[in-house]
Amino acid sequence: MKADCFRVCDLAHVFLFMPQRIEPAFWSFACADTDQSCVPATSQNGALASAPVFFYAFPMFGKPRQIETEHDLYDAAIKILMRRAHSVSEMKKALARRCGDEKLVQLVLRRLKENQLVDDARYARQFTRHRMESRRQGQFRIARDLKARGVPDRYIQSALKEATEDSDPSALIRQRIDRKLRLYRGEIDDRKLASLYRSLLAAGFPADLIRKEVHRLTKEDVPEVDADTEQE
Repeated sequence: MKADCFRVCDLAHVFLFMPQRIEPAFWSFACADTDQSCVPATSQNGALASAPVFFYAFPMFGKPRQIETEHDLYDAAIKILMRRAHSVSEMKKALARRCGDEKLVQLVLRRLKENQLVDDARYARQFTRHRMESRRQGQFRIARDLKARGVPDRYIQSALKEATEDSDPSALIRQRIDRKLRLYRGEIDDRKLASLYRSLLAAGFPADLIRKEVHRLTKEDVPEVDADTEQE
């Protein structure tokens, strides 16, 4: 069969699985004009595959069923809250995904507020206490996460002030350091100290307090790190 009887009908990125290695390759599929049957052509490295592999792009989770009545949308909101607490902003986004009527979303959101089912002040207090007690996170990380959830700054600051009155940031840092040190093997060198320091910064604790507690427990000074890391 002449070469001009074939035409390239499709070109796709796939993964070509070879023995003991996986490498990405460009595959083309050539079709015979006579019967339109497709056969795999060679990849860029000249290898032939035993069978073509197809990948289809599809959403992992579909869009929720659209709701048109206040009663059904309110019931949906209750079910959402049964899974976990939501800030006002989070709830508004969740309702908007289920209902395209902005007025209806606002109406249900107002009902939820009146029934004290969504309350940013309460949400901030509960979120802050949970993060400090269970995850041992610092105030900077907690404030950043609350802000990402749409909680106003006044509620964030109030919740942090209330929580820090009953907790000791230095004690939280020491607990995290102790846990990290138990995982390290061998001598605590500068690389491990820098890694420990970065993890505590990411957890939301002040840099000066971290350095103080690291020195207290390890008798070592934290090495200098990048300026960008200090600002995290």
